[in-house]
Amino acid sequence: MIQAVIFDWAGTTVDYGCFAPLDVFLEVFKKRGIEVTHEEAREPMGMLKWDHIDSMLKMERVAGLWKAKFGRLPEKKDVDMLYADFEPLLFSILKNYTTPIPGVLELVGRLRAAGIKIGSTTGYTAEMMAVIAPEAKKKGYAPDSMVTPSEMPAGRPLPWMCYQNAINLDVHPMKHIIKVGDTISDIKEAVAAGAWAVGVIKGSSELGMKEQEVLECDPDVLFDKMDAVTKRFKAVGADYVIESIGDLDTLIPKINLRLAQKER
Repeated sequence: MIQAVIFDWAGTTVDYGCFAPLDVFLEVFKKRGIEVTHEEAREPMGMLKWDHIDSMLKMERVAGLWKAKFGRLPEKKDVDMLYADFEPLLFSILKNYTTPIPGVLELVGRLRAAGIKIGSTTGYTAEMMAVIAPEAKKKGYAPDSMVTPSEMPAGRPLPWMCYQNAINLDVHPMKHIIKVGDTISDIKEAVAAGAWAVGVIKGSSELGMKEQEVLECDPDVLFDKMDAVTKRFKAVGADYVIESIGDLDTLIPKINLRLAQKER
């Protein structure tokens, strides 16, 4: 049966809409005279932040803008330069983006009451999580295991953080673990690890909307946006897609039945 759930952080358990890194990515590119779109800044979300910037610079349009401004395509030194701007800016605002997403605290309480362990992976470094985790704990959220890409050979979409969580939580094989997140990188990480891959829509980076925007959005428009996110998650291998994080434990009986039928 399911013995553990591994959660992502920003956009899944804290920081509704995953806005902390987004705003900083936009700012550091703007500082260099490159106007990137929200969609471009969000596409690699969930990756280690240096890798995220590297991925943005490899996008055809962004690389073209860079070449037009600087006379050459982006290089590794440019990633380093942008990241050097990114890190202090992010550190300056991180504490403001640590509020648990509605439904998270209640969900974790139900999971623990059922004997299910709580793990976590992230695209943030260990130093960034040293800011975020204590603030989230003050507000009621503290997983049993926290693994960052700083401790691993590489971050997402590779499975190493999930494997380390399994070691920390003493849960195996991976089919007894659900990995839930709000980005394509999260789903790819789960699939690579052999865990059950679950995407969450509301509060996610993929949806990219603040809570008030979701509440005020025209229902038909919101349905179309959510449907598009669902399709993106499914296209990269999500086993399930849920509307809100609080819906996660409704999946557990279904997954347990599939495990009992030896689907994996």
